Amino acid sequence: MPTIAPPRYTLDNPVVKVVSDLRQQRRAARRAPLPPGPTNISPVRDLRFVRDPVAMLLESYERYGPIFTIRFFHGLSVVMLGPEAQHFLLVAGAEKVHWREGMYRELIPLLGDGLITTDDEYHERSRALMRPVFHTERLAAATRVMVEEVDRALERWRPGERIDIYEWARTLGMRVAMRALFGFDPDALGATEVAREFERAISFYGNDLALWLLRGPGTPHARLRSARKRLAELVLAEIDRRRGGTLDGEDVLSLLMRAEDADEWRLSDRQLLDHSLTLLFAGHDTTSTTVALLLYELAQHPHWRARVTEELDRQLGEQPTGRDELFGRLPLLEQALDETLRLYPPVPAGQRRSIAAFELAGHHVPAGMHLQYFPWASHRLGDVFCDPHSFRPERMAPEAKATLPKGAYVPFGGGRRICLGKRFGHLEAKVVVSRVLQRFALTLDVEQGGRARMKWSATLRPVGGVPMRIASR
Repeated sequence: MPTIAPPRYTLDNPVVKVVSDLRQQRRAARRAPLPPGPTNISPVRDLRFVRDPVAMLLESYERYGPIFTIRFFHGLSVVMLGPEAQHFLLVAGAEKVHWREGMYRELIPLLGDGLITTDDEYHERSRALMRPVFHTERLAAATRVMVEEVDRALERWRPGERIDIYEWARTLGMRVAMRALFGFDPDALGATEVAREFERAISFYGNDLALWLLRGPGTPHARLRSARKRLAELVLAEIDRRRGGTLDGEDVLSLLMRAEDADEWRLSDRQLLDHSLTLLFAGHDTTSTTVALLLYELAQHPHWRARVTEELDRQLGEQPTGRDELFGRLPLLEQALDETLRLYPPVPAGQRRSIAAFELAGHHVPAGMHLQYFPWASHRLGDVFCDPHSFRPERMAPEAKATLPKGAYVPFGGGRRICLGKRFGHLEAKVVVSRVLQRFALTLDVEQGGRARMKWSATLRPVGGVPMRIASR
């Protein structure tokens, strides 16, 4: 059977990348004036961006408008904020930009040629093969796995105890991923190794951005490469084992191994590896954060926690959530989840590079520029969302959400590249949170600080976890 040809190789030498970026930016700047903004080298600005990117971006939006140029570290970027700019990048002008050559190309050493790191025909054909795997009907089996795992994890909870709900959600999310994505027994040695190596690899992206450029023995990048190599050995061995047997499982890996399109194109073993790791990255890390922060916000807003809990009692009683309830019959839980994703989009920034010049909001953007959009900041624009920094789930009621401009709310991206696992992630978050609220109440642990401080790298995550205290309902 034929397979889909992978995209061209991208250099991994950081010096070559920096030099290439600078050359392209100089050529682009000579073609036409760039949008306004600070283009000087400024360590103070760089440090402020690392410490509080949202405040800095919102101030720049007020001063320059939705499109501005800014220098972060060595490179110039055109930042695009707000509904019109985000809709252009994700939908209306998507053919004028590429993902693979953007600043998040640093994900390629871990994810290879997965959906996040590819463009054009390869991306589209891979996506078409994978789309049926995430059809609503396919999620029934995943729902059963999620309920079993969260109930197992809740058996160890005791009222009065302290818990880092973020670390708890990460452990739970990895177990769900092992079963639902790979069909592994989470307690088996092979699955434990995959989980350990993946956590080791993903820790690279928790480092400050400057450390991503370091190379050589003992560097974060060397540890990332080592973990990717070990992950490849473990997952490819599992793929080879299944090739020699039957492929009748309902986990995502088995479904992808069986998938083929109308032209009989299929994924090779290497492509299966890359897509599997991409799904693990996009699902496990982001969903864990969303679960923790939704419970955190409900603990801060007991009125909304009471409303969501009453809805669960009325619709479910003590019965576990099923797929049908999770897609449409729990609107208050849905609104609370959507509002959490507005305040804390799991992927807080998107990176592209322009491959063609374009005009937007009265500004010319030449080809060859790094482009960045920041849902984390755009979701907090006061001219789009009333009281934008507050948790107000009522703004996500269907009638209110329908009034939002196109591109205003994009926690999962949009257009042709909208997150393929969006339904899976939504489903998992609602299963976990509903089962927690059916049995327990969580309060902020004031003795441990109680506040969630967010850090941005490849994904958004709470620094120091989310300390809470367990109470009986």
